[in-house]
Amino acid sequence: MKYHFRLKSLNTFSINVFAKNIVTAHNEHTLLQFWKKAYNKGEPVLILGGGSNILFLENYIGTILLNRIKGVFITENKIAWRLHVGAGERWDELVVYTIHKNIPGLENLACIPGCVGAAPIQNIGAYGIELSQICEYVDVIDLYSEKKIRFTCAECDFKYRNSIFRDCLKRYVVVFVGLRLLKNWKPILNYSGLSHLNKYHITSRQIFNVVRRIRHKKLPDPVLVGNAGSFFKNPIIDIKMAACLFQNYPNIPYYYQKDGRIKLSAGWLIEHCRLKGCVFGEAAIYPRQALVLINTRKIATGTEIAALALYVYNKVADKFKIYLQPEVRLIGSNGEINPKKLFV
Repeated sequence: MKYHFRLKSLNTFSINVFAKNIVTAHNEHTLLQFWKKAYNKGEPVLILGGGSNILFLENYIGTILLNRIKGVFITENKIAWRLHVGAGERWDELVVYTIHKNIPGLENLACIPGCVGAAPIQNIGAYGIELSQICEYVDVIDLYSEKKIRFTCAECDFKYRNSIFRDCLKRYVVVFVGLRLLKNWKPILNYSGLSHLNKYHITSRQIFNVVRRIRHKKLPDPVLVGNAGSFFKNPIIDIKMAACLFQNYPNIPYYYQKDGRIKLSAGWLIEHCRLKGCVFGEAAIYPRQALVLINTRKIATGTEIAALALYVYNKVADKFKIYLQPEVRLIGSNGEINPKKLFV
């Protein structure tokens, strides 16, 4: 089989793999038509946004369908601004746009790479806020029935880095996301790095600038160093297990969850396995943030990155009896690979 289309510029890990075909959809109709054409040929289709949360392990034998549906439509009343945003819009550009429009609410989510369409799939979050707190609805197309469906926030079944869409990526494609940002804005400053700010004398633009500085200091720029941000999810454990950990590691950072469980810092666990800066072939752990795996010279293969991830997984499991799960999606020749096949 011939692979004519290079994907290196379409994934932030800069993995140099190829696909049989690439097509770009700028509206719902063409997106559906492109998908149907490949599906009717019996070829796999991978719908891609910014490519910021995937790791290609090998060449892709099917069609890469780029979702580039654009548009930011704003309405407002006395209580809130409502944003109706195309899935192909860049998330960080949307945040910057709202800041310039003096619309607060997205400032904590600055500098998150990728497109708006991916935001509800993994329920993006940072610095004390998740998309689920501001999402009003998600519009999708059911690829098999060809119907457009609107999921309310409650119907999206948002969880930590998860949603109803996460396991339905072969059926639904996100086309628009609805956000609701309250005019009675209150700053969210309870996360490390922001807690020193004065909640009575702070603006959304100031928080936005602080978040940008923190992220630029801690995280590598994908333009310069291949990466997908945080590779692993922060693990959530029960109180009993947490109590045992606290006895042995009293300084371990943790966050109480609404369901009574405890969320830990995956970066802290990795760092305390003395893995920060670890090099594995052409792959490495970022020296400034242990949760980030990098393609330092942009010549690593996907399998090298995956091998490093497996090494990290095993080291953390051996030391803490905690089993990290990847936040990044693993893509094989036919599509997404269940991480349980690699991380066992």
